[in-house]
Amino acid sequence: MKSSLGIPVIFIFFSICIYSCQEKEIRTAPINPEILESAFAQYKEPSIDNRRFGYQLIAPLIAKRNALFETRVLGKSIEGRPIHSLSFGEGERKVLLWSQMHGNESTATMALFDLFNFLEGSGEDGFESIRQAIRENLRLRFIPMLNPDGAEKFKRRNAQQIDINRDAVRQSSPEGIILKRARDDFEPDFGFNLHDQNRYYNVEGSSLPATISFLAPAYNEAREVNNVRSKAMKVIVGMNRLLQQLVPGQVGKYDDSFEPRAFGDNIQKWGTSTILIESGAYPGDPEKQYIRQLNFMILLDALYGIATENYLKYTEEQYIAIPENDSKLMDLLIRNVETVAGDNSYPTDIGIKSSERYLDSLIVMNGNIVDWGDLSVYHGYQEIDARGMVLEKGKIWTEIIPMEKLTQERALDLLREGYLAAATNKASQKQIHQLPIVVFTEGNEPDLNIALDKSPLFYLTKDGEKKIAIVNGQVVKIDRGEDFSFFRLVQ
Repeated sequence: MKSSLGIPVIFIFFSICIYSCQEKEIRTAPINPEILESAFAQYKEPSIDNRRFGYQLIAPLIAKRNALFETRVLGKSIEGRPIHSLSFGEGERKVLLWSQMHGNESTATMALFDLFNFLEGSGEDGFESIRQAIRENLRLRFIPMLNPDGAEKFKRRNAQQIDINRDAVRQSSPEGIILKRARDDFEPDFGFNLHDQNRYYNVEGSSLPATISFLAPAYNEAREVNNVRSKAMKVIVGMNRLLQQLVPGQVGKYDDSFEPRAFGDNIQKWGTSTILIESGAYPGDPEKQYIRQLNFMILLDALYGIATENYLKYTEEQYIAIPENDSKLMDLLIRNVETVAGDNSYPTDIGIKSSERYLDSLIVMNGNIVDWGDLSVYHGYQEIDARGMVLEKGKIWTEIIPMEKLTQERALDLLREGYLAAATNKASQKQIHQLPIVVFTEGNEPDLNIALDKSPLFYLTKDGEKKIAIVNGQVVKIDRGEDFSFFRLVQ
């Protein structure tokens, strides 16, 4: 049989089939990382430039959304701050994304506002095919700041001191009630539970930080895998594929032990394929602006993958192969330093972690000696091999120096002379400084004893010469005259 043009009909059939299959393959291909990077650069929300912010910053960003978004107030927090949802898209597959359930976990919140800007973007920017696939196939609902009271104080828990992520069943908090109702009313097919984790998580068997960690939570004690959980696993595999091109070896997976109080586990149990994303650390990125970019990229890629069903090509086995999280990182790890106890001299490792708190827009670091002994299984963001060096206690300069006269040069001179701390005038109390020495006012003399759970204040010497000072957990290389680069408070 032939067509009127003399071309065999069977050839036309196969041509159409080949063309359709090729078109589908192109349509469902993952987004190129360079395209995602370009989208972030173009649509990054400029009003958010650090990770400490509250409801007052995001309120106008929600209010300015265009007609593509439907915004609602779902309820209010304990202290009366509104909790918003924003909806986008007209498709059948429904996706719920919620962020900042813990008030001091804001990385994904930043990325969501970048994503909102992208979804509102112009068709002339080269990204319209991505937006169209998402808009036509998905119905998205975002809760960008579930815990505005915690965000205001940059604290984990809400104003009741409740961990909202352990309130899925008891429902004692208004924020927990709001999230449960939002899930039940919307009945999403997929859910993204967006968090931050501490910077001490590493990828198991590696010294690399777990910059992003994932979990497809268990829905029962047996940790079985049904179709709902399987879909979550496959979406995670797609995001991991992208991240391995950007931060190779820096993706971990949480232990999937069932937590009966947690929202992620219960939302999985209630029939929504739930994906936990935890933003960890990336060296040189204390404000998590690069990790914000990674969040934007993996979320956009995942939403496109769900919209095109590209995620279905991945397997549960690929999810299982993602390495587990470990917790073997320190901020500073000093190895093989010689120390003395009584009449005995022995080598030891010293592990130091630094807690951070904000003062206005500055990060104030407070070091602490958290471990001592054989720390060979641990890793440090910064490591010192102190083999051949001796641990030495410092002295305190008690003669008061006016703060205005305590220059960098004067402080370094004191440091070289063996003084780790100096007294200064009361007028400078609580003044922020960048001096390579601890300063204190009368009655606030620091403790220079070197021991567990003490502030790290000591010297590393070699052949009787002071080589390195450890000041509040930060490294000052005395022989190079390097300046101290972290903010601290006058004690």
